[in-house]
Amino acid sequence: MEDPYVHCTSNNSVCQVTTSMAEINAAATMMALTLSPKFDFRSTYWILAGIAGVNPKFGTLGSVTLSQYAIQVALQYEFDPREAPESFSSGYFPFGTTGPGQYPTNLYGTEVMELNKDLRDAVSQFARNASLSDSANASKYRKLYDDVEDYHAALSGPSIIACDTATSDVYYSGNRLSEGFESYVSLLTNGTANYCMTAQEDNASLEVLLRMHIAKRVDYSRVILMRSGSNFDRPPTNMSLLEHVTKGGQNGFDISIQNIYKAGIEIVKGIVRNWDCTYKKGIAPSNYIGDIWGSLGGTPNFGPGPKWGQLGSPAAQASDSSDEPSTKRARRARRLH
Repeated sequence: MEDPYVHCTSNNSVCQVTTSMAEINAAATMMALTLSPKFDFRSTYWILAGIAGVNPKFGTLGSVTLSQYAIQVALQYEFDPREAPESFSSGYFPFGTTGPGQYPTNLYGTEVMELNKDLRDAVSQFARNASLSDSANASKYRKLYDDVEDYHAALSGPSIIACDTATSDVYYSGNRLSEGFESYVSLLTNGTANYCMTAQEDNASLEVLLRMHIAKRVDYSRVILMRSGSNFDRPPTNMSLLEHVTKGGQNGFDISIQNIYKAGIEIVKGIVRNWDCTYKKGIAPSNYIGDIWGSLGGTPNFGPGPKWGQLGSPAAQASDSSDEPSTKRARRARRLH
């Protein structure tokens, strides 16, 4: 097993764990961590951080993003694209449908995870205090994207960006897949999310934290999702996809590692510095937070509507009422019924 340890500061106020890559590793690590009796995570802030492929429409190599949404884009039917109908833009199409562009009718619940936008916006100000790194190699590669009007963001130096993350175990690359997943992100979120970063872990980690919120072990409203661009998710016009992946590679890897730390440590310092005045009590979300089913309560502005109603899943309702006096719980149960 890789990375079996949690590393903490001497006073245990800040800790770090490496989940290892892809959704299974992330879920297993996060579940083991949040169920450990060694920790009390009820007021903990979580920064889920990693490197990523970056959409040249929104960012560039070395840019750091903070997200409101994570979308599980590869949770679909998949054909070998050579066997797919000619009208398909890729080999993917949503569950329970007959082709791309239709909203899935079979949902697993992890397709879209929404986070606290107010917290995201607040800590973005801390992240902007970071002096982000750049490199000559990254700058040279960016210039290869100057012939596409939509890619003007790719030509700039690294910056802090508010945009959203696509999760897939598959390390994908190319125009067709990236454009297809970009459309799917918009479809799943009713046009509210902007796909700009790829990831292999985020929805898995977020699902664990959502379940642990229901179990009253964590506070899902205190989760921050951060990524940094190590490579572009599609090749420049005059380069083959194979060359882009195998030779261009992660040409922003070094600066993405540096910048995820530089931005992240500013967020950590900002939360610690402002703990008593702001972050101890938390920043209440003004937006919906949770999954596509409304498991934490509330109504998402995406998907088919809350599966469980305004009060969330039965587990969440039971958890919310577990500290109430028995007579009050009984009255509340009758109202729910």
